[in-house]
Amino acid sequence: MLRSRVIPCLLIQDKGLVKTVNFKNSKYVGDPINAVKIFNEKQVDELIILDIDATINGVDPDYQAIEYLANESRMPLCYGGGVKTAEQAKKIIQLGVEKVAVSSLAILNPNVLIEIERLIGRQSIIVVLDVKKTFFGTYDIYINNGKTKIKRKLEDVLEELENIGVGEFVINSIDNDGVMKGYDMVLAKKVRGLISTPLTILGGAGSFDDIVELVNEFKIIGASAGSLFVFKGVYKAVLISYLTEAVLKKIQLISNKF
Repeated sequence: MLRSRVIPCLLIQDKGLVKTVNFKNSKYVGDPINAVKIFNEKQVDELIILDIDATINGVDPDYQAIEYLANESRMPLCYGGGVKTAEQAKKIIQLGVEKVAVSSLAILNPNVLIEIERLIGRQSIIVVLDVKKTFFGTYDIYINNGKTKIKRKLEDVLEELENIGVGEFVINSIDNDGVMKGYDMVLAKKVRGLISTPLTILGGAGSFDDIVELVNEFKIIGASAGSLFVFKGVYKAVLISYLTEAVLKKIQLISNKF
Protein backbone atom coordinates (compact mmCIF):
# COMPACT_ATOMS: atom_id res chain seq x y z
CA MET A 1 0.00 0.00 0.00
CA LEU A 2 1.35 3.42 -0.98
CA ARG A 3 2.48 5.74 1.79
CA SER A 4 4.98 8.52 2.36
CA ARG A 5 8.55 7.32 2.71
CA VAL A 6 10.63 8.29 5.74
CA ILE A 7 14.29 8.32 4.78
CA PRO A 8 17.37 8.73 6.99
CA CYS A 9 20.11 10.73 5.27
CA LEU A 10 23.73 9.97 6.18
CA LEU A 11 26.62 12.29 5.32
CA ILE A 12 30.07 10.86 4.61
CA GLN A 13 33.31 12.82 5.00
CA ASP A 14 36.78 11.25 5.02
CA LYS A 15 35.07 7.83 5.10
CA GLY A 16 33.36 8.68 8.39
CA LEU A 17 29.75 9.46 9.24
CA VAL A 18 29.33 13.17 10.05
CA LYS A 19 26.58 15.66 10.76
CA THR A 20 26.56 19.36 9.95
CA VAL A 21 24.66 22.47 10.98
CA ASN A 22 23.82 24.85 8.14
CA PHE A 23 26.36 22.90 6.04
CA LYS A 24 29.16 23.86 8.46
CA ASN A 25 30.99 22.47 11.50
CA SER A 26 30.86 18.81 10.55
CA LYS A 27 30.87 16.53 13.59
CA TYR A 28 32.07 12.94 13.43
CA VAL A 29 29.33 10.62 14.67
CA GLY A 30 30.55 7.15 13.79
CA ASP A 31 31.11 4.46 11.20
CA PRO A 32 28.72 4.43 8.21
CA ILE A 33 28.64 0.62 8.02
CA ASN A 34 27.54 0.34 11.64
CA ALA A 35 24.78 2.86 10.99
CA VAL A 36 23.59 0.86 7.97
CA LYS A 37 23.49 -2.31 10.07
CA ILE A 38 21.33 -0.63 12.70
CA PHE A 39 18.97 0.82 10.08
CA ASN A 40 18.66 -2.68 8.61
CA GLU A 41 17.39 -3.93 11.97
CA LYS A 42 14.93 -1.05 12.18
CA GLN A 43 13.60 -1.83 8.69
CA VAL A 44 13.75 1.72 7.39
CA ASP A 45 11.98 2.59 4.14
CA GLU A 46 15.06 3.75 2.28
CA LEU A 47 18.49 5.26 2.96
CA ILE A 48 20.28 8.22 1.38
CA ILE A 49 24.08 8.35 1.69
CA LEU A 50 25.90 11.45 0.45
CA ASP A 51 29.67 11.90 0.23
CA ILE A 52 29.75 15.64 0.86
CA ASP A 53 33.38 16.20 -0.16
CA ALA A 54 33.75 14.08 -3.31
CA THR A 55 32.54 16.68 -5.80
CA ILE A 56 34.13 19.71 -4.17
CA ASN A 57 37.49 17.90 -4.01
CA GLY A 58 37.17 16.74 -7.61
CA VAL A 59 37.51 13.05 -6.77
CA ASP A 60 35.61 10.12 -8.24
CA PRO A 61 33.06 8.16 -6.23
CA ASP A 62 34.66 5.74 -3.76
CA TYR A 63 33.50 2.54 -5.43
CA GLN A 64 34.97 0.26 -2.79
CA ALA A 65 33.11 2.07 -0.01
CA ILE A 66 29.93 2.10 -2.09
CA GLU A 67 30.19 -1.66 -2.64
CA TYR A 68 30.63 -2.28 1.09
CA LEU A 69 27.58 -0.14 1.87
CA ALA A 70 25.45 -1.74 -0.84
CA ASN A 71 26.41 -5.26 0.24
CA GLU A 72 25.48 -4.46 3.84
CA SER A 73 22.23 -2.63 3.10
CA ARG A 74 18.99 -4.59 3.10
CA MET A 75 16.94 -1.49 2.22
CA PRO A 76 16.79 0.56 -1.00
CA LEU A 77 19.93 2.67 -1.11
CA CYS A 78 20.56 6.04 -2.77
CA TYR A 79 24.18 7.16 -3.09
CA GLY A 80 25.53 10.53 -4.16
CA GLY A 81 28.88 12.26 -4.33
CA GLY A 82 31.45 12.80 -7.06
CA VAL A 83 29.29 11.63 -9.97
CA LYS A 84 30.35 13.43 -13.14
CA THR A 85 29.53 10.97 -15.93
CA ALA A 86 26.84 8.52 -16.97
CA GLU A 87 29.38 5.69 -16.82
CA GLN A 88 30.06 6.43 -13.15
CA ALA A 89 26.34 6.37 -12.40
CA LYS A 90 26.02 3.03 -14.18
CA LYS A 91 28.91 1.56 -12.20
CA ILE A 92 27.30 2.64 -8.91
CA ILE A 93 24.05 0.92 -9.88
CA GLN A 94 25.98 -2.22 -10.84
CA LEU A 95 27.44 -2.29 -7.33
CA GLY A 96 23.95 -2.82 -5.92
CA VAL A 97 22.73 0.72 -5.31
CA GLU A 98 19.14 1.45 -6.37
CA LYS A 99 19.43 5.21 -6.95
CA VAL A 100 22.18 7.67 -7.83
CA ALA A 101 21.99 11.22 -6.48
CA VAL A 102 23.50 14.17 -8.34
CA SER A 103 23.63 17.82 -7.40
CA SER A 104 26.33 19.99 -8.99
CA LEU A 105 26.19 17.87 -12.16
CA ALA A 106 22.47 18.58 -12.59
CA ILE A 107 23.13 22.32 -12.42
CA LEU A 108 26.37 22.61 -14.37
CA ASN A 109 25.87 19.92 -16.99
CA PRO A 110 22.21 18.85 -17.00
CA ASN A 111 22.39 17.21 -20.42
CA VAL A 112 24.45 14.41 -18.87
CA LEU A 113 21.23 13.38 -17.11
CA ILE A 114 19.82 12.33 -20.49
CA GLU A 115 22.67 9.86 -20.93
CA ILE A 116 22.35 8.68 -17.31
CA GLU A 117 18.66 8.04 -17.90
CA ARG A 118 19.50 5.96 -20.96
CA LEU A 119 21.91 3.79 -18.98
CA ILE A 120 20.16 3.32 -15.63
CA GLY A 121 16.58 4.52 -16.12
CA ARG A 122 14.77 7.65 -15.05
CA GLN A 123 13.57 6.11 -11.77
CA SER A 124 17.17 5.75 -10.57
CA ILE A 125 18.14 9.42 -11.01
CA ILE A 126 17.79 11.64 -7.93
CA VAL A 127 18.55 15.37 -8.08
CA VAL A 128 19.47 16.99 -4.77
CA LEU A 129 19.00 20.76 -4.72
CA ASP A 130 20.52 22.63 -1.77
CA VAL A 131 18.59 25.87 -1.28
CA LYS A 132 18.76 28.88 1.00
CA LYS A 133 16.11 31.50 1.69
CA THR A 134 16.86 35.07 0.69
CA PHE A 135 15.97 38.30 2.48
CA PHE A 136 13.10 38.71 0.02
CA GLY A 137 11.59 35.31 0.77
CA THR A 138 12.73 33.66 -2.46
CA TYR A 139 15.15 30.73 -2.60
CA ASP A 140 18.63 30.49 -4.11
CA ILE A 141 20.28 27.25 -5.17
CA TYR A 142 23.81 26.49 -3.98
CA ILE A 143 26.35 23.86 -5.02
CA ASN A 144 29.73 22.75 -3.62
CA ASN A 145 28.44 22.17 -0.09
CA GLY A 146 26.64 25.50 -0.01
CA LYS A 147 29.68 27.52 -1.05
CA THR A 148 28.65 28.57 -4.56
CA LYS A 149 25.39 30.35 -5.35
CA ILE A 150 23.79 29.66 -8.71
CA LYS A 151 22.53 32.67 -10.63
CA ARG A 152 19.35 30.98 -11.77
CA LYS A 153 15.86 30.90 -10.30
CA LEU A 154 14.75 27.79 -8.46
CA GLU A 155 11.61 27.70 -10.58
CA ASP A 156 13.59 27.68 -13.84
CA VAL A 157 15.97 24.96 -12.68
CA LEU A 158 13.12 22.72 -11.53
CA GLU A 159 11.32 23.16 -14.84
CA GLU A 160 14.42 22.38 -16.88
CA LEU A 161 15.31 19.27 -14.89
CA GLU A 162 11.76 17.96 -14.84
CA ASN A 163 11.60 18.34 -18.62
CA ILE A 164 14.88 16.45 -18.99
CA GLY A 165 13.47 13.70 -16.79
CA VAL A 166 14.55 12.68 -13.30
CA GLY A 167 13.09 10.14 -10.91
CA GLU A 168 12.92 12.33 -7.84
CA PHE A 169 13.90 15.68 -6.38
CA VAL A 170 15.38 16.01 -2.91
CA ILE A 171 15.06 19.61 -1.72
CA ASN A 172 17.54 20.28 1.08
CA SER A 173 17.20 23.42 3.20
CA ILE A 174 20.60 24.87 4.10
CA ASP A 175 18.96 27.19 6.65
CA ASN A 176 17.36 24.26 8.47
CA ASP A 177 20.21 21.76 8.16
CA GLY A 178 20.96 20.30 11.60
CA VAL A 179 18.86 22.90 13.41
CA MET A 180 16.10 20.40 14.29
CA LYS A 181 13.30 22.99 14.51
CA GLY A 182 11.07 21.66 11.77
CA TYR A 183 10.92 21.57 8.00
CA ASP A 184 10.59 24.69 5.87
CA MET A 185 6.94 24.11 5.00
CA VAL A 186 6.80 27.20 2.79
CA LEU A 187 9.64 25.81 0.69
CA ALA A 188 7.99 22.39 0.50
CA LYS A 189 4.69 23.90 -0.61
CA LYS A 190 6.40 26.05 -3.21
CA VAL A 191 8.29 23.16 -4.79
CA ARG A 192 5.30 20.80 -4.62
CA GLY A 193 3.30 23.36 -6.57
CA LEU A 194 5.95 23.58 -9.28
CA ILE A 195 6.62 19.92 -10.07
CA SER A 196 4.79 16.63 -10.45
CA THR A 197 7.94 14.50 -10.04
CA PRO A 198 8.24 12.58 -6.73
CA LEU A 199 9.56 14.89 -4.02
CA THR A 200 11.54 14.44 -0.79
CA ILE A 201 12.12 17.22 1.72
CA LEU A 202 15.31 17.29 3.80
CA GLY A 203 16.53 19.63 6.51
CA GLY A 204 15.12 20.59 9.88
CA ALA A 205 13.23 17.61 11.28
CA GLY A 206 13.68 17.59 15.04
CA SER A 207 10.85 15.31 16.11
CA PHE A 208 8.51 12.67 14.77
CA ASP A 209 5.79 15.33 14.87
CA ASP A 210 7.68 17.31 12.22
CA ILE A 211 7.53 14.32 9.90
CA VAL A 212 3.84 13.76 10.61
CA GLU A 213 3.16 17.44 9.90
CA LEU A 214 4.92 17.21 6.53
CA VAL A 215 3.02 14.06 5.56
CA ASN A 216 -0.28 15.49 6.79
CA GLU A 217 0.22 18.52 4.56
CA PHE A 218 1.36 16.72 1.41
CA LYS A 219 0.13 13.13 1.92
CA ILE A 220 2.47 11.25 -0.46
CA ILE A 221 5.94 12.71 -0.06
CA GLY A 222 9.42 11.71 1.04
CA ALA A 223 10.39 12.94 4.50
CA SER A 224 14.14 12.78 5.03
CA ALA A 225 16.17 13.62 8.12
CA GLY A 226 19.70 13.35 9.43
CA SER A 227 20.10 14.62 12.98
CA LEU A 228 16.73 13.22 14.09
CA PHE A 229 17.93 9.69 13.38
CA VAL A 230 21.49 9.96 14.72
CA PHE A 231 21.17 12.15 17.82
CA LYS A 232 19.35 11.76 21.13
CA GLY A 233 18.46 14.48 23.66
CA VAL A 234 19.46 18.13 24.06
CA TYR A 235 23.15 17.24 24.27
CA LYS A 236 22.95 15.33 20.99
CA ALA A 237 24.39 12.04 22.16
CA VAL A 238 24.87 9.72 19.18
CA LEU A 239 22.09 7.15 18.99
CA ILE A 240 20.85 5.64 15.72
CA SER A 241 17.05 5.48 15.77
CA TYR A 242 13.97 5.38 13.55
CA LEU A 243 10.23 5.92 13.76
CA THR A 244 8.15 4.00 16.28
CA GLU A 245 5.45 1.63 15.07
CA ALA A 246 2.78 4.07 16.29
CA VAL A 247 4.18 6.89 14.15
CA LEU A 248 4.54 4.63 11.13
CA LYS A 249 0.89 3.63 11.46
CA LYS A 250 -0.14 7.27 11.74
CA ILE A 251 1.75 8.09 8.55
CA GLN A 252 0.10 5.15 6.80
CA LEU A 253 -3.36 6.35 7.84
CA ILE A 254 -2.65 9.85 6.58
CA SER A 255 -1.28 8.54 3.28
CA ASN A 256 -4.35 6.35 2.81
CA LYS A 257 -6.53 9.46 2.72
CA PHE A 258 -4.79 10.69 -0.43
